[in-house]
Amino acid sequence: MSKNRAEERRRKRQSERQGPQAQGSRNLYRVLLAVGAIALGVVLWNLVFGTSGQGTRAPVEISYASSEELVEMAQGVRLGDPDAPITIMDFSDYQCPSCQAFASQAKPFIQMEFIDEGLASFVYYDFPLPSFPHSFLAARAARCAGDQEDYWGYHDQLFRAQQQWSGQSDPFSTFVGYAESLGLDRSEFRTCLAGDRHAEVVTANMELGRRLGVTGTPGIFLDTGEGQGQRVQNWSPQAFRPMIREALERLGYADELDEAEAPTEEGL
Repeated sequence: MSKNRAEERRRKRQSERQGPQAQGSRNLYRVLLAVGAIALGVVLWNLVFGTSGQGTRAPVEISYASSEELVEMAQGVRLGDPDAPITIMDFSDYQCPSCQAFASQAKPFIQMEFIDEGLASFVYYDFPLPSFPHSFLAARAARCAGDQEDYWGYHDQLFRAQQQWSGQSDPFSTFVGYAESLGLDRSEFRTCLAGDRHAEVVTANMELGRRLGVTGTPGIFLDTGEGQGQRVQNWSPQAFRPMIREALERLGYADELDEAEAPTEEGL
């Protein structure tokens, strides 16, 4: 009898010693279950609502045998007369605030005075920076709009609304909405953006920019046809305008500049 009581007391003491440990194990087990449930929820969310598959958003692998072949692949988008005496090359990022400043503060004056007058053309090259997560998708979006003949309208919309979409976690639907607001076919645009169309040309643009020494945006060059394009360090209208005028005068277009500046009869 005493032996049974002793055994019972031993088991009780052992149970008391193991109690906290067993309780801790049960708590840890519950935590692991909770973490597992959360992880599973995240996976399911990404599968159902995630952005994977909704458009290529990073540079892709490209191959080229020569610099000439790279230039062919890059395909900048031109505004203005391709036979104009000078070309302004703009390597830009739609999510870059400085690029937005150039597009809104300098480009309109340059376009009015030189591009619309046939004295210069403007070529935009995509140069999405890794520090801006939506810039590659934005570059593709503009080119998807170009498939429907409204590249420049969409280009301007991206810069005009930069603050709106750049702060979003995923601007895919916003980009589709911009296309619809511009009168583009929503379904066609969405199909373009949801795939990988134009990913190679955007990547080629980036590679061409790197070859030319572009490290930041906007990377502006003035190409007069006299050799390698001149890098423009100060693109403010006050500094850039005289630079363009000097180049045109040197190339023998002084009379055309005077005609462009002459007031019309309506303005007299």
